[in-house]
Amino acid sequence: MKWIILVSVFLLSYLAVAIPIEAEGAIAASEAAIEVTVDENGRTLSVETIAPTATANNAPTTLPPILAVPDTEAPHDLEPTLPTDANVNAKVNGNPHQDRKVEPKGNPRRFGISYSPYNADNSCKDQAQVNKDVDKLSHYSFIRIYGIDCDQTRKVIVAARRHQMKVFAGLYDLQKLHASLDVIIDAAKPDLSVLHTVSIGNELLNRRQNSATEVINAVADARAYLRSRGYNGPVVTVDTFSKMFEHPELCGVSDYCAANCHAFFDANQTPANAGSYVRDTARRLSAISGGKRTIITESGWPHAGQNNGKAIPNPDNQRKAIDSLRQAFGNNQENLVLFSAFDDLWKEDNEWTFGAERFWGIGNL
Repeated sequence: MKWIILVSVFLLSYLAVAIPIEAEGAIAASEAAIEVTVDENGRTLSVETIAPTATANNAPTTLPPILAVPDTEAPHDLEPTLPTDANVNAKVNGNPHQDRKVEPKGNPRRFGISYSPYNADNSCKDQAQVNKDVDKLSHYSFIRIYGIDCDQTRKVIVAARRHQMKVFAGLYDLQKLHASLDVIIDAAKPDLSVLHTVSIGNELLNRRQNSATEVINAVADARAYLRSRGYNGPVVTVDTFSKMFEHPELCGVSDYCAANCHAFFDANQTPANAGSYVRDTARRLSAISGGKRTIITESGWPHAGQNNGKAIPNPDNQRKAIDSLRQAFGNNQENLVLFSAFDDLWKEDNEWTFGAERFWGIGNL
């Protein structure tokens, strides 16, 4: 039985990749894929327009036990619930709290936003700093974070609760899986509904840190463990869209397909085309995963740096790209996480980042 399941997974993966999917506005299957490799601190190591070569050398030395390949895929109908202005203010007014803010009317919550709680010197921001940052992000529906270092899960949840926002929590890798998940659950208790999603890893295949089988097994293991801890929301793994096309089984094991996609790293893309580029990528991912929902978990455009062909980073182009993304996802705002809340001045550039690594913050756009 075990061999039959493994062969089935392989054949399904092969067919999903080999058979071209045609949809309105779809990107041609022959176009090059863009892959961005980052280290554990989010610093870009390389940007490639073909399948990546060897990248990170920091593969984990200890991994959770490899489980049997799951017999069934994750359900298609498990989706995060998002707050609205009406229920936010109703909850606040019905349960007053001295550190909870009433959101202004006429400012509908839109999209998700990615956030990293580090100072320019790479040190950890304290609770007051995180609160101040999140105060500026209350018009978003949820905040995506990437790890559990710096006590960031607890700090961001504390800050998000002041605005009745959700938190898209995550583990950067598979090290000490259950203990790391305990950190997330303990930070969210007693009300686990603050969690939008729990992500198991970020771009683990793109970084060559784990195999698809290891990631699939870890997601299944994590979901079972999280259910035992009382969390019943979505569990996913996030990788680049190109890796998702190569391994649609990553979408299969996730409660929805979660992919990072940046038009800037395609030298043929202009900022005005960013929205359609990302939206069509999301449609193709849903097509290869049997119609499963796709959330783009990162997409943005830098406001400074060096040109990448037609992709030119400057403030005007960043505004055009963000406007294009918002328009493209206007009817599905919950399916897009904009990148990033603020400039990440703690990051460092290399030959692959076009001098733009620190300048993706969209600020007040």
